[in-house]
Formats: sequence, structure tokens, C-alpha cells
Amino acid sequence: MEIIPKLGGEPSLRGDEILAALDDDQREVALATRGPVCVIAGAGTGKTRAITHRIAYAAAIGTMDPSKVLALTFTARAAGEMRTRLRSLGVPTVAARTVHSAALKQLIYFWPTVFGGRTPDLMNSKTPFLTEAINRANLSGEIRSTSRETMRDIATEIEWAKVSQVAPIDYLDQVSERSTKPRIKPEHIAQIYVAYESLKKQEVAIDFEDVLLLTSAMLEEERAVRERVQDQYRYFTVDEYQDISPIQQRLINAWLGSRKDICVVGDPAQTIYSFAGATPVFLNTFTQRFPEAQVIRLSTGYRSTPEITFAANALLRTSSMGQELTASNDHGHRPSVDGFKDETAEIAGIISSITALISDGTAPQEIAVLARTNSQLKGMERAMNSKGLPYQVRSTERFFERQDVRDFLKQVRQASVIPTEGATWLDELRTIAQPYLTGESIDGIAALLHLGRELDDDEGFSPKTLRGFLREVEDRVTQNNPPTMPVITLATLHAAKGLEWERVFLIGASEGILPLETGSAETTDAVISEERRLFYVGMTRAKVDLHISYRGQPSRFLRESGLLASS
Repeated sequence: MEIIPKLGGEPSLRGDEILAALDDDQREVALATRGPVCVIAGAGTGKTRAITHRIAYAAAIGTMDPSKVLALTFTARAAGEMRTRLRSLGVPTVAARTVHSAALKQLIYFWPTVFGGRTPDLMNSKTPFLTEAINRANLSGEIRSTSRETMRDIATEIEWAKVSQVAPIDYLDQVSERSTKPRIKPEHIAQIYVAYESLKKQEVAIDFEDVLLLTSAMLEEERAVRERVQDQYRYFTVDEYQDISPIQQRLINAWLGSRKDICVVGDPAQTIYSFAGATPVFLNTFTQRFPEAQVIRLSTGYRSTPEITFAANALLRTSSMGQELTASNDHGHRPSVDGFKDETAEIAGIISSITALISDGTAPQEIAVLARTNSQLKGMERAMNSKGLPYQVRSTERFFERQDVRDFLKQVRQASVIPTEGATWLDELRTIAQPYLTGESIDGIAALLHLGRELDDDEGFSPKTLRGFLREVEDRVTQNNPPTMPVITLATLHAAKGLEWERVFLIGASEGILPLETGSAETTDAVISEERRLFYVGMTRAKVDLHISYRGQPSRFLRESGLLASS
């Protein structure tokens, strides 16, 4: 058998061996080795398998130089998974990165020659800057609460504006045309936005959105830089393309130039980040920009049982949202729907079910509780703490921007200057963590402590000190790659995107919660459509069992999915 050698001398798979692991639709993706290619991939259809095998096959037959491939995704976890799969397929030289990390790498490299001076500090958290911006805008009296939720709302609005390329002066006009309105007065957001940008300039600091804006401008305006980057990367794969933002598309355009070797992968039924500036318009208009593009659909679902898939398909049919799926797995239980009189009863019922599952042998990490909002998870956190159930919260808020995490890491930095004599670094970390492990929200510090234990056991980790731990944390901050634990997941539906569990509890499936009642005078069709897509994302996270619960009036989506009879 002829073997194609890998870099480093290890054998690689032949082209036909790479294709053998794919179904017919996935094989069609792999065989489309030259762009433009648009893959419409439903939930759990093996899109990562398809696009990694496409890259490996193209490298095996000589169509692509793997060292000139840039594979883009939107989470560090997904990028890491892609790198692992590509390595196993014999193409370890492919650059698989998040859009932000790829942009940041280029910005840091070219900064001295393009901009001069020292590279600005990348902010770990917007909160300190936003707090000061509120003061500078003389809004401390108007915005009395600087709670985590308030600061997250303000940060989300500014992030939406920046990725949508809306300058502070244009914010009020643009937000008035949006289907969803901010919870905080738009005129206050506009004032804070101006003060925030001024403060960043004064402090020589940039945020994650600036990374995209600055890199895009650099590539557009500096021909020498653009030519070097375009020579480095000639083939592009973009995952989760339905959730691309205008600034991300601008950056991709700058990387691609006039070439057409691009493969995009997306699912219109999973567009759920409009509040963050994401839009499906770039996926929906791909064939208009590239009329010669091959469009390939992945429709065989490998994640969920036929019963879960059937209900998800029924929901899709109500609004022609996306690709209906055919389940390949064995039959299982029909998704269950339970109504409760109030939130307390709902939480008690879910906790009882989870306790029984774990007693029967289900691993905690195979269980997830999904909710529409962060506030819905607070009661669940308290209940799990009282029952001693291990859990971790995933939300759209960046892990390293959480106040408890920031306070803890500040103490670790202080302790790293003068280590405690006679104590190991891990003992010091445990001592610092102890006061944080007695409150209601302990999962963030528990995850950092778990990371510390993993690093201490890792022979390759050096130096084994608090400073070494902080260096690892800084790397994770840059990549937006929070630590995880093998425990029950509590997550918002937005944060659950791209993940899967054996058993999923989707709570709060009630009118006013899902779809969410925003308090505005009218709820537009666009808002309801996005809420429906959120419900679809929640349903399709489950592999074996899906349990949906509500209190009060059941969500209309339960009827649309055929899980409740129409009244």
C-alpha cells in the first residue's frame, strides 16, 4: 500500500482511506476540494468530521498545502477539537483557530511595523472600564446598579455596536432600527460607549472587538502586510457561518482577497446570536457572491434519537427554518413534557430526576440543565449546592470577566510575588480558593482549582508555581478558553450551542420565558423566529433523553413541535 508521508515522518492515510469513514453526503463535501463550497449542516450531522476530512483528503491528493490552510471557528474548544482531528488524519500543520485568535496573532506580529510603539494591553474584562465610563458620563445616579447583569447588558450592547461597525455617534440611529431593544436606555448606552472608547485610548488598551477592527483595517490599508498574510493562507474553512458578524466577514474578505478557495459551513436553523451582531445574511447570500459555489446538504443526524429528531423537525416545519434531519440512531424515549405549578416545584422535580439518574449510574458530565436566561439558573444553583450535586455554569458572559473569578485571580497574582514558605503552589491555590467555595456561585473557582490540579499532575507543565498557573490562565484568557470539569452543566441556550449531552433538561418552556417576554410594546416576527431557533438548539443538544418542563402557560413551541396537543 502506498503511504503518503506526514511531516515528521509519521505515515498518513491514503485518500481512499480518508473517504471510507464518511457517509455519502459527507463524502461529497470531502470531494469538493476546491472552493467556493457552502455546506448546510443540520444539528449533529457530522459537519466537523466532513470538513476535517475534506482538508485531509485535499492534502492527501495534493490539492491543498495543509500549511496554507486556515480553519476558522468560534470557540477555543471547537478549534482544539478540530486540531485534534486534523492531527489524527495526518495534517498537523493546519492552522485551526478562532477568528479572534487568528486576528490577534497577526495584529501582535505586525503591530511594531504598522502602528509603532508598544502593543496595547488586551483587556481581560470590560467591567472596570465600563464602571469608570459610567462615572465619566455622569450616569452614576441614573445607573444605580452595577450588578453583574447590568454590566453584562452594557457590554453586550457595545459589543453589538462594534462588531456591526456602528460608531458611538451612530449608535442611537442604528439601535432604533433593530428588532430587539436594549434593557438600558439607548441614550445612556451611547454616552457610556463614547466614554468607554475614550478611556481605552487613554489607557492604551483594546478589547476583543478592537482586535477584529484593527486587524481588518491593517490588512485593507497595508498592502505589504496583506500580501504576506494572503501568501501564508490560501485555503479557508469557516465553521458556524450562520453566526458571522459584519466585522468578521470584513476580516474574512481581507484574508481571502480575490481568491475563491473558501468552504463555509452553517445551519440557518441555529442562528441565535443577533443580539451580539451575528447575522445569517452572509450564509444566505453566499451563492449570490459566489454563483459557481457548490452547495452540499448534510441531513443524516448522528446525535439524537429518532424521537427527538422527529420533534425538532416538526418545529422546523412551522417556519421553514432549515434542514430537516433523518436520524440514524436507534429508537429511544419520546421527549417528556412536565408542567409544574411554580418555579420551586419545577426545580424540585428536576433535582429529583437528576439525583435518580446519577444513582442509576449516569455520569454527571452527561447531564445538562438548559434555560433561556442566566437568572433561571440561579435557583437551580442553590438547589444543587444544597444537595451536594457537582455542577458548572456556562453562560454567554465570558468566564474570565466574572467578578468572583477576577477577584480570585487578583489574589493569586498577589500571592505569586512572595510564595508562602513551606507550602506547595497547589496548597496556596487551595487556601486562596477556600473563602470563595462557600457562596452560592462556586463553580468558577472550583473550575480554576480543578485546572490547578490537572496542571500539577501534568509532567509537561512548568514551572509548577503560582506564576506558571497564571501564565496558563493568561493564555486561556486570550483564547477565551475557560476551564471545565466533569460535572453537571447548567447553561443558557446560547452557551449550549455546539455542545451535546446524553440527557438534557430544558426548563422554563413557558410563554413569557421561551419565547422571552421583552417588555417592549410589540414582539416582532423576527424576535419570535429567533426564540424558536433557540428552542430548536436546546432540543437538539440531547442525544438520548430530552426532558422539557414549564410552569404556568406552556410555550407555543411545545405545540409546534408536536409535544403538546394544540388547544
